[in-house]
Amino acid sequence: MTHSQSLGIAYTSCAPDDNQRQFDIYSPTHTPATARPLVIFVHGGAWRAEDKRDHAPLARSILTATGCPVAVPNYRLTPSRNVDPHLRHPVHAQDVLTFLYFIQAWRDPQYSFDPRKLVLIGHSCSAHMLSSIFLDSQTPSLAPSKDLLCAVRGIVLSEGIFDIDTLVHRFPDYRRWFVDDAFGPAEHYPEFSTLRYSPWPNTPIKWLLIHSKGDMLVDVPQTVAMYNHLKTLYPEGVTFDIDSVGSDHDDVLRQDAYIQMVKDLVVNFI
Repeated sequence: MTHSQSLGIAYTSCAPDDNQRQFDIYSPTHTPATARPLVIFVHGGAWRAEDKRDHAPLARSILTATGCPVAVPNYRLTPSRNVDPHLRHPVHAQDVLTFLYFIQAWRDPQYSFDPRKLVLIGHSCSAHMLSSIFLDSQTPSLAPSKDLLCAVRGIVLSEGIFDIDTLVHRFPDYRRWFVDDAFGPAEHYPEFSTLRYSPWPNTPIKWLLIHSKGDMLVDVPQTVAMYNHLKTLYPEGVTFDIDSVGSDHDDVLRQDAYIQMVKDLVVNFI
């Protein structure tokens, strides 16, 4: 499928030249008669690494599979040995929320999509970020508007981090590697467990959770626990798959089965 793209679009006026608060968008060259949903991929990277450009091939694959435009935002990252509390959680998720508000209102004749139909994809740490927005984390700066809650039709979470304490227990080196930097030094992090978060009222979001049994960086029990939690909140709206993709953490995003699962979710909203 031929496509058009625009790269490095600022989504906040306070930092127009800040690459960490810009997004890329990919869209079919031929505009369909009916505006399609917008698919939004938020990258992972342990709150400290990766860039939207790393995921251009994935965006094009999703575009080809679904026929829907795909946006990939950046967000501020936490530096190694961070001592600045302003670069800790929830700043990353705040940036994502700022982007979502921006994209809902953004209009460009070259890029046609229905702002009332958004499908969000989070991978690794961004699964935690999206969960912290679209579940009630008791963080006022992450509370989405009613319009945004209504617009988000589906959320795909792959290889997700959901509970920081169990992650550190399973991988003790992660505390020094990125957890203390991103969340601040602490003995325990119960307030950041998405397994404790409650649903926003009247939010019929469809959730798809994916995890590979071959993931060596984040273990399957993270996603199993989140699935069990979401099923108590949305008994009819959660799908779970740990069998279809069998590669390591980031390689999941290059699997045909992963693209197919995303497509199967998205086509329900076209």
